[in-house]
Amino acid sequence: MSAVQLITVTEDEGEQRLDRWIKRKFPQITQGAIEKMCRTGQLRVESGRVKASDHVLPGQVVRIPPLPDTPAPEPVSDGKISAADTKMIQNAVLWKDEHMIILNKPAGLASQGGSGMGERHVDGLAEALKFGYKDKPKLVHRLDKDTSGLLMLARTDRVARRLSEALRHRNTRKIYWALVAGVPNPKQGSIKYGLMKAPGGRGEGEKMLCIHPAKMAEYPDAKRAQTDFFTLWFLGARMSWMALEPVTGRTHQLRAHMAEMGHPIAGDGKYGGNTADNMGDGWGASIGGDVSRKLHLHARSLTVEHPVTGEMMTFTAPLPDHMAKTWKMLDWNEKDVPADPFGGR
Repeated sequence: MSAVQLITVTEDEGEQRLDRWIKRKFPQITQGAIEKMCRTGQLRVESGRVKASDHVLPGQVVRIPPLPDTPAPEPVSDGKISAADTKMIQNAVLWKDEHMIILNKPAGLASQGGSGMGERHVDGLAEALKFGYKDKPKLVHRLDKDTSGLLMLARTDRVARRLSEALRHRNTRKIYWALVAGVPNPKQGSIKYGLMKAPGGRGEGEKMLCIHPAKMAEYPDAKRAQTDFFTLWFLGARMSWMALEPVTGRTHQLRAHMAEMGHPIAGDGKYGGNTADNMGDGWGASIGGDVSRKLHLHARSLTVEHPVTGEMMTFTAPLPDHMAKTWKMLDWNEKDVPADPFGGR
């Protein structure tokens, strides 16, 4: 058995359910064990009793009771992953070795289960990504359901801890591509609006509110957030191809920040709507014409230190079909823009 541990939730881990936070750090602990520790008061947040479904926030201290040294057996699933889903998730693998797997997650597939997410998600399909290992790989970060692109999974507990540490210490860089309404002015810069959860909604269904940096002190629930942006190409005043780098990793950060600028991401009904004003022509995220109504947000590149060799590695994910179709229609070519317009900082 391990000793009692006091662990502080980091800024990069953001707000999330307690049970999910624990499973990322201690994958051997079952859901039933977490709920029992909560019921008996062994598992506490800020010295108070909690439920498994409660949310933890950055800066809070979580008391972890002594844990077993050997992994608990995984519960047997009642169902099986279909052949079609097995093929789909295996085809999404861009790169793998004995330590980690890099996926190009399809748009419309949730990273994890949760309220309104159903049973089909990357975490649930990870059984098909064992590739000879005893245990399924573990997610070390997430993408929104409708966001496509690069997603990391660790094949062992040790690697999961190292990758999580790399994320916490910002030794990982992510660049997203997006199509937005209008053309930002200036065409490059940083958005530093804080973010806080709007009333109502949970998980993917929640909406984030932007708080002006000068007013952060008035909203104790608001969290600091920063997105760097660079306009790669634009079409008149109607739409732009953006590179976005999240310096922080808040829920819906890129979507909320671009909408706050007046340039919602194409297909983002939650933040852009159909009539949201912007600095282009005064219309929202439903650009119309032949542009798909799906969200045009893609995790394009990922630079990470290999958890075992220490080598810095950069991965690139091709655009999903709906975005590739839009790019072709607009005659935009990835070869015409820099892979990293932010200068590799």
